Amino acid sequence: MNDVISGNWNYPTQIKFGPGIISELAATCRSMGIRRPLLVTDEGLAEIDFIKAAISANEEAGVPTGLFSDVKGNPVGRNITDGVAAYRSGDHDGVIAFGGGSGVDAGKAIALMV
Repeated sequence: MNDVISGNWNYPTQIKFGPGIISELAATCRSMGIRRPLLVTDEGLAEIDFIKAAISANEEAGVPTGLFSDVKGNPVGRNITDGVAAYRSGDHDGVIAFGGGSGVDAGKAIALMV
């Protein structure tokens, strides 16, 4: 097969951090036109209170948020295809990537593929 893929990938990424920043997550999603985000992180981080608080805060603000955490250290293609499937089946329209490297890398790849 001699198929060649070419193109440009530009992603002006907004990065926010600091104490209490989680309270701005739903508003940030709305400002970007995201109504049903998928939060992508790794298995270990999915269990921390911060992730649960982020999802809960979004829900309370009217931004229902799914969770995809089937991401291994050094994600492989299967992690990404499973994430794309979760994105599509959940009718999501944006990605919140949270990590460490693996969760952020997987989130970027999932966002690129959808």
